[in-house]
Amino acid sequence: MAICEVCGKKPVFGNKISHSHRVTRKMWRPNIQKVRVRLNGHSAKMNICTSCLKAGKIKKA
Repeated sequence: MAICEVCGKKPVFGNKISHSHRVTRKMWRPNIQKVRVRLNGHSAKMNICTSCLKAGKIKKA
C-alpha cells in the first residue's frame, strides 16, 4: 500500500453499488508517484501524491 509521505493520503475502502444494488467491496487508491525531491541540500526519492505535487508542497530535484 502506497502512502503519500507529505499529506498521509492512503487507499480508502468502501462499497461499489451497481444499478441493481449488488454490493461488492472496492478500494480507491491515490495517485502516488515516486519523485526525486530536494531535502536539506540532498536529493532523495519520496512517494508523493499528485495533488501535493500540483500544490507545490515539495521542491523537485
